[in-house]
Amino acid sequence: MGLCECFDRMLEGRTRPALLNSNFFSCSGVQVSSIRASRSDDKRLYIFSGTKTLHLRCETEEDRNAWLEALLVAKDRFPRSLMTNDFAPVADIMLSTEKLRMRLLHEGLNETVVNECESIMMTELLELHSQIKSQQQQHSVLVDRLRQLETEKVELERTVVHETKEREAHGYVNGRYSDFYSVLSGGSASESDPDTASQVADAESDEDEVTYFDTRDFLSVESLRSASRRRELVTNGCNALESIGDSRSYTAKFTKYPIVERRDKLPEPKEKEKPIGLWSIIKENIGKDLSGVCLPVYFNEPLSSLQKCFEDLEYSYLVDNALQWGKQGDSLMRTLLVAAFAVSSYASTEGRQCKPFNPLLGETYEADYPDKGLRFFSEKVSHHPVVVACHCDGRGWKFWGDSNLRGKFWGRSIQLDPIGVLTLQFDDGEKFQWSKVTTSIYNIIIGKIYCDHYGTMHIKGSSRYSCKLKFKELSIIDRNAHQVQGFVQDNRTGEKVAMLIGKWDEAMYYVLGDPSAKPKWYDPMSEAVLLWERDKSLNQTRYNLSPFAISLNELPLHMLTMLPPTDSRLRPDQRHLENGEYEKANLEKLRLEQLQRQARRLQEKGWQPRWFRKDEDDSYCYLGGYWEAREKGNWDGIPHIFGQSSASTG
Repeated sequence: MGLCECFDRMLEGRTRPALLNSNFFSCSGVQVSSIRASRSDDKRLYIFSGTKTLHLRCETEEDRNAWLEALLVAKDRFPRSLMTNDFAPVADIMLSTEKLRMRLLHEGLNETVVNECESIMMTELLELHSQIKSQQQQHSVLVDRLRQLETEKVELERTVVHETKEREAHGYVNGRYSDFYSVLSGGSASESDPDTASQVADAESDEDEVTYFDTRDFLSVESLRSASRRRELVTNGCNALESIGDSRSYTAKFTKYPIVERRDKLPEPKEKEKPIGLWSIIKENIGKDLSGVCLPVYFNEPLSSLQKCFEDLEYSYLVDNALQWGKQGDSLMRTLLVAAFAVSSYASTEGRQCKPFNPLLGETYEADYPDKGLRFFSEKVSHHPVVVACHCDGRGWKFWGDSNLRGKFWGRSIQLDPIGVLTLQFDDGEKFQWSKVTTSIYNIIIGKIYCDHYGTMHIKGSSRYSCKLKFKELSIIDRNAHQVQGFVQDNRTGEKVAMLIGKWDEAMYYVLGDPSAKPKWYDPMSEAVLLWERDKSLNQTRYNLSPFAISLNELPLHMLTMLPPTDSRLRPDQRHLENGEYEKANLEKLRLEQLQRQARRLQEKGWQPRWFRKDEDDSYCYLGGYWEAREKGNWDGIPHIFGQSSASTG
């Protein structure tokens, strides 16, 4: 009889508490279970078997108490050795060597040899029994730990339910803005997020921390769209900016760019992929820096880290809009849009389970996108530590930065800590600087892989306003993941003038003013404004690439004669992977990694990047000259870092 069947009969009244005995426990599996009474329901009890949880409800509280008493008494009577499948003690094992002795004597062996053989056999058997007993003890410990974890899990769930009911009982009925006032109120946050932006932020007191609030309905898209005074700032990058109901009574036109046809899908794979277990490769690298761990090509996506830098500018129209607002004298709106742009760089990471290729020393990537008004260039400038630098020219603004990504493997997850500062400067001189937050990738051994971004991002403005954003770390009890919340602050007065709220994989909104100063009945969603919304069009590829990401590695025939021999699109292993030629990709990746081992020696001998140099702040700045060299087709002195192999076009 199974556990569920036993309790079906119990609840139907065919079994009484007084009749519970060892036979009931041995047939049902309750012998390894924990039994608890519910705190919120005086008729309910729980049984945790280690693999499942039974939720049982009696007719009365007296019945429940009787069942609890009977279950616990019967469980205590059940022998511990049977509960954990203990093996018999050594003293109970009867070993006889009589048959062995007779056989050996029959073969003509003398008494001394026979005694030695008996001694050897007894020693080996006792050692084997000792090992079995040790394994049994470990099994017992694991079963106890499993029961404990299950108990803690249910206790945690019960606590969440209890606290939710308590909040509702105290008047926090409307989840849309139950804790809204705590966001800007100066309360101290409970999370101890690593502050990765210390290089660009002034010291701030605890009173500036953002407190997270319940967003069960607060971030509901339908709720926001139905608000009576809701105003959209941007939709597709080609609309007009228009203010309604406040002092911003002008209209600022967006810049229009030409349409450029780009590919919208990857080539069909030429081979069937051969999956490989990740654990067998990285189990020896727990706690180590992952930059030196070589993985097969199956764990890569057909993009390099240099191209991923440009992917962060997918929503560059937000910066174009910020430029226009600034020209109209609205520094606050410019700051809000810059904040939305900083958050939007994480949108493409959702659902991406493969890592980009680590560039070779001196590898470069260019992106000339007139349809976005962008010219982007990046280069790997250091191998130890791994540092990539980038520079982008927009229409009326420049963006640059460098990044050293340190990775650690912690058993079930990989933690990536970015080091470096990103700078956005408008032609009118206003500058914004920030650093990225920590990224962790979970379930890399078993389960569905997913990533999360968490920490504090300080966006320091050189003019009137700065912004502070907190990426909330995902927890096991969160039903509303990927939250980002923060505020814009006046650099002169310290006043909080606007709040930002949203999700890094969906959208960002803002509310003007300090809502904590408004009356309690005030609904902040009535004035929420959409700053940015993620493009939801995804191609159903293994890599979950957006249409923009799919275009990054495109290599038309006419580009072959224009690119330098260091461009990522000419990298053979990456090109073979995109074409689904996995065997060739693995061979090329191995060959290039052999070449890359020489990079450290080159760097130690004084190798310098071609297009970037360190400034007085120890950051890499673009020297210029790349696009001029490209115009002339002059790549003299540029090494063929990928060797003799040539990539096919995509």
